[in-house]
Amino acid sequence: MPTDHFRHSFHVAAPAGEIYAHLIEPRNYIGLSPLLVAVRDVRPGRDEITYLGVERFRFGPFTWDNRLRVTLTPVTPDRQLRSSVISPGAVRLVATVDLVPDGDGTLVTESVELRTPAVLRRFALGQATAVQQSRAAELTRRMER
Repeated sequence: MPTDHFRHSFHVAAPAGEIYAHLIEPRNYIGLSPLLVAVRDVRPGRDEITYLGVERFRFGPFTWDNRLRVTLTPVTPDRQLRSSVISPGAVRLVATVDLVPDGDGTLVTESVELRTPAVLRRFALGQATAVQQSRAAELTRRMER
């Protein structure tokens, strides 16, 4: 199965701890990830949080709700967290967010590993990179003071 790796770094004018607190809450991803319209069945565990996310794709007048199984893992408090996503169609995504204090804010770096069947590669890669850029812009907007 083809695997793609990509990353994006951006500066947010907020402390790493505030950004981390926002990102560790699954319901905050609604709208943060532009395709995500619902978060259900949130189950906090000792070392991870699992939930069902619903992405909504629009194709002209038609919509498709894509159900995702997400595991959100706090790796290093206030510094790093990881999301592992299992999507229908054998699409797998792992996103690691690193938060590094930087001057008056935080340098946020999201590194993504995307595994897809060859037939879905182009579509999934295009969606994942667009979502990453949108998420960066929305997180920056939300964290402005």
